[in-house]
Amino acid sequence: MLSLYQRFEIQLDNCSTNFKRYLYEKLPWESRLLGITGPRGVGKTTMILQYIKENLDTKRALYVSADDIYFSEHKLIDLANDFYKNAGEYLFIDEIHKYENWSVELKNIYDGLPELKVIFTGSSVLDILKGSADLSRRAIIYNLQGLSFREYLNLFHNYNYPAKSLEEIIQNKIKLEGISHPLPLFKEYLKCGYYPFGMEPDLNIRLGQIIIQTLESDITQYANLSVSTGRKLKRLLSIIAESVPFKPNFTKIAELLGVSRNSMDDYFYYLEQAGMIGQLRDETGGIRGLGKVEKVYLDNTNLIFNLGAERSNTGNVRETFFYNQMRVNQDLISAKSSDFIIKNYTFEIGGSSKNQKQLPKDGNAFLVKDDIESGHLNIIPLWAFGLNY
Repeated sequence: MLSLYQRFEIQLDNCSTNFKRYLYEKLPWESRLLGITGPRGVGKTTMILQYIKENLDTKRALYVSADDIYFSEHKLIDLANDFYKNAGEYLFIDEIHKYENWSVELKNIYDGLPELKVIFTGSSVLDILKGSADLSRRAIIYNLQGLSFREYLNLFHNYNYPAKSLEEIIQNKIKLEGISHPLPLFKEYLKCGYYPFGMEPDLNIRLGQIIIQTLESDITQYANLSVSTGRKLKRLLSIIAESVPFKPNFTKIAELLGVSRNSMDDYFYYLEQAGMIGQLRDETGGIRGLGKVEKVYLDNTNLIFNLGAERSNTGNVRETFFYNQMRVNQDLISAKSSDFIIKNYTFEIGGSSKNQKQLPKDGNAFLVKDDIESGHLNIIPLWAFGLNY
């Protein structure tokens, strides 16, 4: 266990607390069993190390990674018992899905050590979903999304702005003090600002590795698929990246990929749960129900530029950004004559020359334009929606 403490201390010493993700202040850190999921590279590890550094005595806390070589010869539950016997109170377990039978052991830790608080993270959302049945009524699970445009401005450029509500955004009350021209920064965000590691020069290499790991390892292992099927799923992502806002025809996609039509619903579900795509549904079945899928987007715009490069569709990028940024705090459904409905508001997304022909005249319809610096009346700049979280 000494080696675990030594690695923990090194990581804690190298952890900066200057910038915190939007979820940091919202998490119930005092819960007995707290799970944090989210795609690789969005800052889960940094967030829990920050919490330890700012709030806990390291004599009462321990951070470990489930893929540490220590666990090749030791059980997680034995570590928890030893830690608890030595007055440990907070056990943080990173990348929990890399530990076999993790959910069963967490259940036993929860039931057997009622005074120990356990916080765990997992990048493979599918594996977390599979294991969560063992933790029903025990674990509270939160999902961490990548950087918003607001967080990007803070982390990449040291501009610190508070998050804005949807009502503030649609009233055109957004002002970026200190930034005269937001569009160059916005365009940079779309290409490389969603992941904190976008500050590094090897973004496309690292993002490509995340895509391959997700498709050829996470999904294939979860669904018992072949690696070749994982590669076909990557081809599907490329098709979505290069398309106008993608309206799925599952029969044609199945023919193109050489797979069964009956498998397509499952493949899209796996991709959505793994954080590779988002599916916009209509109102049937309720906002959070299982309405018909009207459009499919890649999860974020950085994925579009990584997979589609110069072939990326501009309209697709715009709608993907809006959907990605607003889904954290809002429920979105498709609109019959426009693009999105949130609450009782309708939104049509387009470029600077887009007109209002498709909008209803009810006073609750808004034209969201790319390539404009500021808005007026019901015309709102697209970048402003990136300040919602």
